[in-house]
Amino acid sequence: MRVLVLGSGQGSNAKAILEAQNNLLLGNAQVVGIISNIPSAGIIDIAEEYSVPTALISCSKETGKLEINETEDLTQKIKMFSPDLIVLAGFMKIIPSDLIDIFPNKIINLHPSLLPSFKGLNAIERAFNYGVKISGCTVHCVNAGIDDGPIIAQAPVRRMDTDTLEIYTQKIHAAEHVVLPLTIANLSMNPNYQC
Repeated sequence: MRVLVLGSGQGSNAKAILEAQNNLLLGNAQVVGIISNIPSAGIIDIAEEYSVPTALISCSKETGKLEINETEDLTQKIKMFSPDLIVLAGFMKIIPSDLIDIFPNKIINLHPSLLPSFKGLNAIERAFNYGVKISGCTVHCVNAGIDDGPIIAQAPVRRMDTDTLEIYTQKIHAAEHVVLPLTIANLSMNPNYQC
């Protein structure tokens, strides 16, 4: 299974995936490329560290949505890698339905809450401020809704009374680093899985 990772941030989840690959824990999956919309993003450094090919797309910083020309650029960059699975790991742009239709049943997303709770931005902080005792992370199929596709896997994380937001954020990220590579490995062993 050819895996393409899209990200906008520091790349800790991409690193977890690549570490799993190096330790032969990614099943039949192989990361073939990483795409980012931010040239200075840490995920690009991670890709270089692991000798993974990269591509950049130019996006407006004014909106979370991809414009038509940005969608076309991203589509062409994705096609360059011929992926079987596209993994959104901290990719801070909304994937338009046109792109989803071009790559049906191939796009999954990692979200830092137990969906359907706390969809959208700042999920960890919102869950923490709400006072929930268990949140976590979710891997789900991407559809036209925001954090709305069918759930593939979840990892619960308990909030202790002594947890600060920073500690709780670290705990959820640690869970992400386990559940995302495991999900990719499981999907690679089940090629008939459909989102």
